[in-house]
Amino acid sequence: MALIVQKFGGTSVAGPERIRNAAMRVKSELDKGNQVAVVLSAMSGVTDELVGHARELSSLKTPEALAEYDTVVASGEQVTVGLLALALQEMGIKSRSFLSWQVKIKTDETHGKARIEEIDAHIIEESLARGEVPVIPGFQGVTAEGRVTTLGRGGSDTSGVALAAALKADRCDIYTDVEGVYTTDPRIVTKARKLNKIAYEEMLEMASLGAKVLQTRSVEMAMKYKVRVQVLSSFTDAPGTLLVDEEEVMERRLITGIAYTKTDARITLAGVADRPGIAASVFGPLADAEINVDMIVQNVSADGTTDITFTVAKTDLARAEDCLKKAQAELKYKKMITDPNVAKVSVVGVGLKSHAGLAQKMFQTLAEKNINILVISTSEIKISVLIAEEYMELAIRSLHTAYGLEG
Repeated sequence: MALIVQKFGGTSVAGPERIRNAAMRVKSELDKGNQVAVVLSAMSGVTDELVGHARELSSLKTPEALAEYDTVVASGEQVTVGLLALALQEMGIKSRSFLSWQVKIKTDETHGKARIEEIDAHIIEESLARGEVPVIPGFQGVTAEGRVTTLGRGGSDTSGVALAAALKADRCDIYTDVEGVYTTDPRIVTKARKLNKIAYEEMLEMASLGAKVLQTRSVEMAMKYKVRVQVLSSFTDAPGTLLVDEEEVMERRLITGIAYTKTDARITLAGVADRPGIAASVFGPLADAEINVDMIVQNVSADGTTDITFTVAKTDLARAEDCLKKAQAELKYKKMITDPNVAKVSVVGVGLKSHAGLAQKMFQTLAEKNINILVISTSEIKISVLIAEEYMELAIRSLHTAYGLEG
């Protein structure tokens, strides 16, 4: 008998028929002789609606307001866990719903983007021992003082993996509206291939670079606790993609996929004095304003000045400009140039650790298509380039072909 945690996303429970379909997925695992615990998102669109109501009534700038915000937006999952338990009971399956405070999904006190610290799994283990299917809300937890918290958008993935880790489950199946993880976005490249397996490290890079199949924090947790995660569709019976240790990926791919994001903006500070500490002077005010900086490049000119180029989220661009204008007297830059019309395209694969020439292939492919590279950043298993947004799809298609990802 295996213990499976099944997590269903918002599109998978978006109404009674889809909830019945999810219940059939649960029954299918039970019929194999397995135990099942379920984690649910709110119905598709409900969380956005609740967020809108909260923002109509509050600026949400105080800790007290953010605590009430969490109380409001956490209510969506309370509805779906109750409805799925009802659907299972109607099918003759013993089931009951639990709320986050009953399970004691303990988090820190950062309302709106809390992090799970501990799950007291004994109440779920007791439910499973009674032959029940426990149904638990994703996306939320509770502080030591008993206040409801939420984990941030996509947090139900993290809830599912965390519960699987706490229960020492054999696998965590994450049901969504896609059939698995692809070599790139199949909406852009029709010949994109679904991967049977992907290493945790590769999936972490893909998720952080824009692949929206899994939330980044859920992959981090799966890698830390060695939770086998399967991504599959609620709407077909096609096999999904399994997240595993690198040693288990038998296909020995050099490059796994091409990821992209259009959520960044570029900022260049031209003519900054080239002196020790200048980078700290530039990025300190941004850090104080809780503005994350991603790609960074610095070019020193012959006249003793330097140009610093970096990226921030487009949603933070206006605040970043404001911070840097206020710091101009100290930074003494000659000009600030901003560009929101950029895209980040990334090549991801464990082969980058050991095989020469893979990076050169990326640059050569883009050069052949006359695509100018604005910024480059690397890690052990990825290379990212910032390019003009208008060339993004051309770059993705060209790189996908160049690395032979079409199979």
